[in-house]
Amino acid sequence: MSEGARQIEELIALMARLPGLGPRSARRAVLHMIKKRAGLMTPLAQSLAEVARDARECLSCGNIGTDEVCAICTNPKRGNGQICVVEDVADLWAMERGRAFGGRYHVLGGTLSALDDVGPDDLRIPRLIERVARDGIEEVILALNATVDGQTTAHYIAGELAPMAREGHVKITSLAQGVPIGGELDYLDDGTISAALSARKSF
Repeated sequence: MSEGARQIEELIALMARLPGLGPRSARRAVLHMIKKRAGLMTPLAQSLAEVARDARECLSCGNIGTDEVCAICTNPKRGNGQICVVEDVADLWAMERGRAFGGRYHVLGGTLSALDDVGPDDLRIPRLIERVARDGIEEVILALNATVDGQTTAHYIAGELAPMAREGHVKITSLAQGVPIGGELDYLDDGTISAALSARKSF
């Protein structure tokens, strides 16, 4: 195999590792980029290099951006006493697309899973409890995916926050109607997310 062919095959193999792309889709994508090299592939490569260099997790909530603390966390208008707890950054972005939530977020970075040996300390659950206690949070909205692991995680967090809730310091709610069992936020339309947020219930 020539050097050029090897480089292309390596690129296809890397692309095939992306979510939603298999070997065939990756091959088509790479061929398309090569054909559109000047207008697509070169700018894409530059953008990838910049993101690889500058992207980082927000020190406060776990969102992805280019600053140490993201624009949501630094926006004083978002400091309304509400924190929306999500599993992943993709879920945060899905909530933001709906423009129905005006508070701040906390990205856990996954869900509890005995099968995968993921415990509370492997996620940002201790950090969440600290934020709620320190920042005078009035409501924690558990917007976790309606899966077994998602709901297990939600119940665990609710249990950890229960002492503060019993004392009346914080209200714990969850998304309500519109989120199907087994559904994931990133795949729901904006209207469904807005309805679920508006009709949230005590957890």
